[in-house]
Amino acid sequence: MFKLLREDINNIFHEDPAARSWLEVLFCYPGLHAIVFHRFAHKLWKYKFYFLARFVSHISRFLTGIEIHPGATIGRRLFIDHGMGVVIGETSEIGDDVLIYKGVLLGGTTLEKKKRHPTIGNNVVLGSNAIVLGAITVGDNARIGAASVVTHDVPANATAVGVPARINIGYSEREIEKLEHGKLPDPITDAVRFVLEEQIKYEKKLNAALEEVKKCIKLNGNNSK
Repeated sequence: MFKLLREDINNIFHEDPAARSWLEVLFCYPGLHAIVFHRFAHKLWKYKFYFLARFVSHISRFLTGIEIHPGATIGRRLFIDHGMGVVIGETSEIGDDVLIYKGVLLGGTTLEKKKRHPTIGNNVVLGSNAIVLGAITVGDNARIGAASVVTHDVPANATAVGVPARINIGYSEREIEKLEHGKLPDPITDAVRFVLEEQIKYEKKLNAALEEVKKCIKLNGNNSK
């Protein structure tokens, strides 16, 4: 347990430039507290102490503002930055080295008692207020933009942004490698702008062709005279 705690604290120093000391991280980071509570609650859940597991997760939710169902499976070095409003559903699976910002929802879309929450791969970034719904898979190294709504699988190394989220639209390769949440494109606006720019190009070409036709007609008329 202490080895995992030390690993989590070191990961916070790596991911958050605001972290200044071990004491600050240990006592003032609700994301870390929520993960510690979850590990205990998840153990109880695996041993079928369902009420106790839910009660521990409920206390964690009250203290941290982060709701993680005790049935969720979480890998190593998860960092929940700030974390207020984060909700992780019962059948969610999260890999290693995942970064989750505040307000993220990993939710279900069915009332059936089966796998109904997302599977998140390794080294994934989920932007603030992103919503990932259903038994879908977000591949390794994927990036989900802030306030995006994801309802379909996201391939590995892809960037999804928008409502509903679209894959790798409006990004350069450099921006895909390092998602800048403050500079998110609007895929719909970008698509409309592209169509309009292409239309303008074709109009210019058409006008140039019409001018050439007019010149030819005028030249032929002068020659006939």
